[in-house]
Amino acid sequence: MKLYVDGMTCEHCKMHVEQALKGIKGVKKAEVNLEEGTAEVETKKEIPFETFKDAIEEAGYTLAKVE
Repeated sequence: MKLYVDGMTCEHCKMHVEQALKGIKGVKKAEVNLEEGTAEVETKKEIPFETFKDAIEEAGYTLAKVE
């Protein structure tokens, strides 16, 4: 699944979003691409959109959309 994240401007932002996503129960892998403003996420189970949205917002960013 690909998440589009607004508000990331530096490597620290990238690491912060990756840590937030990896902290979600059921996330196997999370890789953030700073230049594209995206995060590729692999999960072990179905995770609701709101769970990703909440984790990203708590980290200080905005989840724009999910593909």
